[in-house]
Amino acid sequence: MRRFIVFLLFFMFAIIETFAQWKAVGSRIKTEWSSQVDPSNVLSEYPRPIMERDKWKNLNGLWNYAIINKGESLPIKFEGEILVPFAIESSLSGVGKLITEQQELVYQRYFEIPSSWKGKSILLHFGAVDWKADVWVNNIKVGSHTGGFTPFSFNITSAILAKGKNCVVVKVWDPTDKSSQPRGKQVSKPEGIWYTPVTGIWQTVWIEPVSNAYIESLHITPDIDNHLLIVKTELEGSINADVIEVEVYDDENLILTEKSIYSQPVEIVMPQNVKLWSPDSPFLYKLKIRLKKGNEILDAVESYAAMRKYSVRRDSHGIVRLELNNKALFQFGTLDQGWWPDGLYTAPTDDAMLYDIKKTKDFGFNMIRKHIKVEPARWYTHCDRLGIIVWQDMPSGDSNPQWQNRKYFDGIEMKRSLSSEAIYRKEWKEIIDCLYSYPCISTWVPFNEAWGQFKTAEVADWTKQYDPTRLVNPASGGNHYTCGDILDLHNYPAPELYLYDAQRATVLGEYGGIGLVLKDHVWEPDRNWGYVQFNSSTEATDEYIKYAEKLYRLIEKGFSAAVYTQITDVEVEVNGLMTYDRKVIKLDEERIKRVNSRICNALEK
Repeated sequence: MRRFIVFLLFFMFAIIETFAQWKAVGSRIKTEWSSQVDPSNVLSEYPRPIMERDKWKNLNGLWNYAIINKGESLPIKFEGEILVPFAIESSLSGVGKLITEQQELVYQRYFEIPSSWKGKSILLHFGAVDWKADVWVNNIKVGSHTGGFTPFSFNITSAILAKGKNCVVVKVWDPTDKSSQPRGKQVSKPEGIWYTPVTGIWQTVWIEPVSNAYIESLHITPDIDNHLLIVKTELEGSINADVIEVEVYDDENLILTEKSIYSQPVEIVMPQNVKLWSPDSPFLYKLKIRLKKGNEILDAVESYAAMRKYSVRRDSHGIVRLELNNKALFQFGTLDQGWWPDGLYTAPTDDAMLYDIKKTKDFGFNMIRKHIKVEPARWYTHCDRLGIIVWQDMPSGDSNPQWQNRKYFDGIEMKRSLSSEAIYRKEWKEIIDCLYSYPCISTWVPFNEAWGQFKTAEVADWTKQYDPTRLVNPASGGNHYTCGDILDLHNYPAPELYLYDAQRATVLGEYGGIGLVLKDHVWEPDRNWGYVQFNSSTEATDEYIKYAEKLYRLIEKGFSAAVYTQITDVEVEVNGLMTYDRKVIKLDEERIKRVNSRICNALEK
């Protein structure tokens, strides 16, 4: 009993010490989830549900950090601790410092390999690091990666110590708006629609054991017209295996099993009464995928798939409409920038991230435009499970200052350097690759409002060829060219159909921006703005309803989708349906849901 009490006291003191070493910094507003962040158990959910293994170890938590001049040697001593995976500029990092383009951020932590993983290869995964990451394990360079929005991993088996603790070091350089990499809304001097920089690790870091041969990635394609589900696996390691086996489950009931060899795609003929995915019925089939050699299972992952189809077709009135599962559906959603007052790019908890998606559904929307940011994998899984269609933007960027100041298109595409083009194309391909299998994504959006827009027709055509299963919105509100599937207009504050394309679907990619300041829920006490501003929730809701009714009338004139700005306030923008800290729903939810539901169902016959 005495030993138990001593152990309990030791455990309690260890927890108290851990909390004492870390606390959120800064005096700005925070979400209610900020207080739930446990530095010893940060974002503990498996980070990639579309391809899940049963054994893994989370490396989130307190790491050592140091800020060095660019090009300096790795530090021997560190300045303090930072809570991963929150960017160093954020409150939840426990640091709250800005990094310039002349500096680099270095992380360090120790980890142990579970004894049960003996004999396995070890993969080190990063959900996302902004922007250039170099990684060492036990002073051995294991790899580098550029791109602030996509996952990457390294096989670190050869660098792992046979016994004891291992040391991982990550060095990051992020020039924000002083270079040509995609960065979305980040700028070194935030103001207006431009926000605080995000530097370093901002998604989960984890390790997992695999065999010498393993499944590296999945490429899942539904074909509802031919009742097919196609599962393609990319394999890594010493490939000496016979079979890829895929089991399909309807809930817990095994309904189909198919196999292939030599990494050939597994083609599964689905039942005639197949269950289709939609916002009203977001059914997901569970998949179990195994890499086998004879009866030996070398690797096994769990995944899921949805039977759904995105397309366009001309209706009986001659208007080109967006379709889901071969039926016209008016896609109506919010602009969702995915920013948090306490975590910046990173939601404080998984429940916090899920909350925004749930509220979007509660407001009666059926779609989200993910605005010039890419979210963690779990965000897309939540959309898959809840039934939210997603338009995925490419994060904008380039060092040329003209793109930042151009709000309206002028018909002139900017000229990017060859290196800038190469960065864009590499990162856009990686984004499409890592998000391909998520059923919720209906539309790729390569450019926004002429920001860094170049070679639009070429980029749109490449995107369509690379992924013919989805629609391409070539330039949301930007310079317009007759390419892709969609003509996308922006108009603030009220909807206007000022251009129309008889050959493509015409959509309203942004409108609204109704501002309402709530004193104790703002990022700054002044500088707050919206496209129009009101003094009460009733006035703001009345304006929203007025715009919605006008939008409804424009549907029969030619609009096939619309995006309202926006789901939450972001920094000094106060045009959200919710405050930035998510503590107040600013507009009348029930009134909005009624009119939104009418709009979403406008094309039903």
